[in-house]
Amino acid sequence: MKLPLRELHRAESSLARFLYELSDRHRAEHEVHHVARDLAEWSREHVRDLAEAGNRYGLSLRAGAPASSGPLAPARRKVSELTGRRPEPGLLLLADLRRLHRRTAGVSLDWELLAQGAQAVKDRDLLELAQRDHPQTLRQLKWSNAMLKTLSPQVLATLSA
Repeated sequence: MKLPLRELHRAESSLARFLYELSDRHRAEHEVHHVARDLAEWSREHVRDLAEAGNRYGLSLRAGAPASSGPLAPARRKVSELTGRRPEPGLLLLADLRRLHRRTAGVSLDWELLAQGAQAVKDRDLLELAQRDHPQTLRQLKWSNAMLKTLSPQVLATLSA
């Protein structure tokens, strides 16, 4: 179970980082900004859970995912403020939401693999972890899909005009 734990830990850490970056880049889109931060916190919690589970398998996984999007966060926020709601940021937002959706789908798949492995080796604790945390990942996936459906017609229509 070391490999799926390590890979899922890496993927959740990356997802948390990406969600913070998305939040910073699209500060003018208030729903995106705030929800992305909340979703990043879920991934941070998953990282902690996975690190704890990894200890039982002799893995030394970092319990802390980034609490923010790093040293470039202030620059991303300033660019977001300057560009506001022009069409170009809309295209960037769609591109970011597509990347988020693909990344979250990968994390969801990793949760599935972990759950299948936990069942195979009869690790009840690991299976319970997957059953507890995976639904939040599915909600992250649904949110990115809903945002794409909501924003894409408006953004793409302004390009055609």
